[in-house]
Amino acid sequence: MTGPTSLTLVTGVAGFIGFHVAKRLIDRGDHVIGLDNVNDYYDVRLKEARLARLAPLNGYQLVRLDLANRQGMKELFSEYPIKRVVHLAAQAGVRYSLVNPHAYTDSNIEGFLNVLEGCRHSQVEHLVYASSSSVYGGNTQMPFSIHDNVDHPVSLYAATKKANELMAHCYAHLYRLPCTGLRFFTVYGPWGRPDMALFIFTKAILEGKPIEVFNDGKMRRDFTYIDDIVEGIIRTLDHTAQPNPDWCGDRPDPGTSSAPARIYNIGNHQPVELLRFIEVLEQTIGKKAEKKFLPLQAGDVPATYADIDDLSRDVGFAPATPIEVGIARFVEWYREFYKI
Repeated sequence: MTGPTSLTLVTGVAGFIGFHVAKRLIDRGDHVIGLDNVNDYYDVRLKEARLARLAPLNGYQLVRLDLANRQGMKELFSEYPIKRVVHLAAQAGVRYSLVNPHAYTDSNIEGFLNVLEGCRHSQVEHLVYASSSSVYGGNTQMPFSIHDNVDHPVSLYAATKKANELMAHCYAHLYRLPCTGLRFFTVYGPWGRPDMALFIFTKAILEGKPIEVFNDGKMRRDFTYIDDIVEGIIRTLDHTAQPNPDWCGDRPDPGTSSAPARIYNIGNHQPVELLRFIEVLEQTIGKKAEKKFLPLQAGDVPATYADIDDLSRDVGFAPATPIEVGIARFVEWYREFYKI
């Protein structure tokens, strides 16, 4: 890489969203450093295949490093002129947090602190980081709004994401580091994660195996297509977080601050019942699924539905991909990638 004056660091670059974000940034001419520890939480071959797609691109460099490596992170920020950060690396998944809780504190708390410290000492212009719709936890008022209180997480994963929002706010307040948190709602699409419903269902249907349908299929999810998500992330990155001049400590608004800290929902604003999602998938594949109906799992929420008014107003975010189109693109990618 020929020494660019400014770099964007994308953490979790071997991951589903990180891979797509890095590619889009490079396509528009940005210089990108991708960071990933390429852990084995899911199939490493898929992660390596994503990285192989990025490797030959101009203006891109990969650093294999664990976020929780304090010294390594410190050196990364001192070695490169990083000016903007899209922090997407995290230990993901609600269900896995029930069996391996320490993975979440290592990556999502320690790792995030190392990112914040790096940003602070390098005078980073803007940190955009991944939060999650899971922070809404016990909330039932729909659609979920960033102006609602979110103090009732129902999984450790959600609690770490809420902690990230609080930590980022501290750094925005103490060091005037502009931070924007994006609460992702169920993201799907080509190169997706094998632990997500669409991937699991597609694999099972094609192999003629039954699929597990939780909450008797009455789950409702704000499924959001990857291209819409990437567009929203990059627009947010280009729109540096600003203080809200009207913020008042007497009536504290959870979504904004007197510091340069913002929170946004990034979703489709159109929740779909799981059974409808499966129906579209069946039509796309041309084969019926054998369904095994099960109750709601521990740590899961029955419905997610994003109020995206703030993000639409501030950056012009407008998701445009219906599930019929998005699912078809995923299935096409899946068949091609796995040569089915």
